[in-house]
Amino acid sequence: MDDYRVLADALADDIRLGRRRAGDRLPTQRRFARDKGIAVSTAVRVYSELVRRGLVTGEVGRGTFVRAAPPAPGPALTEPAPAARVDLELNFPVLPGQAALLAPALEGLLRPDVLGGGLAVATVTGTSAARAAATSVLTRQGWAPAPERVLFAGNGRQAIAAAVAALVPVGGRLGVEALTYPVVRAIAARLGVELVPLAMDTDGLVPDAVRAAGRLDAVYLQPTLHNPLGTTMSPGRRAALADVFAEHDLTAVEDTVYAFLRDGPAPLAALAPERTVLVDSLSKRVAPGLTLGLVVPPAAVQDRVAAALRSGGWTAQAFALEATTRWMAGGVVAEIESAKRADAAVRQELVAERLTGFAVRADPAAYHCWWELPAPWRAETFVAAAARRGIAVTPAAAFAVGVAHAPNAVRLALAAPPVPVLAAALDVLAGLARGAPGDDGVE
Repeated sequence: MDDYRVLADALADDIRLGRRRAGDRLPTQRRFARDKGIAVSTAVRVYSELVRRGLVTGEVGRGTFVRAAPPAPGPALTEPAPAARVDLELNFPVLPGQAALLAPALEGLLRPDVLGGGLAVATVTGTSAARAAATSVLTRQGWAPAPERVLFAGNGRQAIAAAVAALVPVGGRLGVEALTYPVVRAIAARLGVELVPLAMDTDGLVPDAVRAAGRLDAVYLQPTLHNPLGTTMSPGRRAALADVFAEHDLTAVEDTVYAFLRDGPAPLAALAPERTVLVDSLSKRVAPGLTLGLVVPPAAVQDRVAAALRSGGWTAQAFALEATTRWMAGGVVAEIESAKRADAAVRQELVAERLTGFAVRADPAAYHCWWELPAPWRAETFVAAAARRGIAVTPAAAFAVGVAHAPNAVRLALAAPPVPVLAAALDVLAGLARGAPGDDGVE
């Protein structure tokens, strides 16, 4: 057995037996190396092994700490926490009254003379009616996809997976924002793709970070209402990135799943149409239970994306395709989008009111916000304390591509609870943050 694993096992035993308690800070890697008489590189491997086992977490500028709780199995944000009474972790907005808007189209689809179409095998190109309806939904700020470019997946995650599979070979390198959608990490792992974290600033992905990353096969990014930060990239930054992608012959996967909540700017696909695969879905616009993934690739890679959708088993089901086409074409999706924009604004007003005085980053149009926690709180400890109060929130580590270090922050998803419940939960969290770990008698 490698020496670093022996040392990792010893530290793991210390944690299991309570000699190192939740929240304890480990020595710096350099100090650990000196104490053990080993190389710093070996100490790095020891700490990386503990992170891999889910026993510790690293926080930028603060150090490495014993986790307050074991990590949830599988990629974060994929399943709701069943014990949580208030879910501020998952972000699937479903408004009261949606069912009444959606039902008439389904009633028409269930007629025996119509249902046959919904029982047939769907293709990745869908139908001409579906392509026209999807084009109308995706049109924004003067940009519209060519209907013949639109392909369909079962949901947004499958759309992302197909785009990555088409652009990045096994063993290839996908550039992503340093904080990114957690499911992309799981997709990359299953496809055998290496994720390369790229630096961000307050305007989003930094162009020079792409230049400095070395060879990349593609870049995945969220320019509008970034998840988890909620920021929206300026038109100037989008133009600068389009130039960088042209310089390095790169194709971008642009995720616009939250863009319906905000007016502009135009998507990156409008600036770099031959270098952008736009992906979207109806999961946030409408609901996750009956949804559709949308992919708009440039002509040069359309066949590869279509082949990835077929081979991955990610093609939309015919019934869902027909139902959502009726919703899009009939104006129901546009009506729900408008209602959700108003709903998100109300929830962000609550955040501004209830979390005043804290370092919260949020766009007034977003369904989520990013909260940089005050000292002495750390993200893992805060998440555990919130859970004891029946509130599920997500630590920054769930979004960090570099697993060893993450900001001392949490993301709050605002969409799920009724507004009065959300207000009460924010009050509880604010009170918790104004206190200190262990004030409730539980460390």
